[in-house]
Amino acid sequence: MKYEWLQPTAFLGSIVYAVLGVVVFWLCFVLIDKITPADLWREIVEKQNQALALVVAAMCLGISIIVAAAIH
Repeated sequence: MKYEWLQPTAFLGSIVYAVLGVVVFWLCFVLIDKITPADLWREIVEKQNQALALVVAAMCLGISIIVAAAIH
């Protein structure tokens, strides 16, 4: 049984792609937060806006799927 995924190049490549994916996701989220007219964090945390939280969660899943597909 071969453990190709345990080789240092494959392991480091996976780590680099994971970090790259998180950075791209974070940048997209910050960009969308700047585009929207309201402060998303304050609306969700302080005002307990559950509808906005659901929309932001769906947006986060969408961005994550796009980033994962692009990196894959």
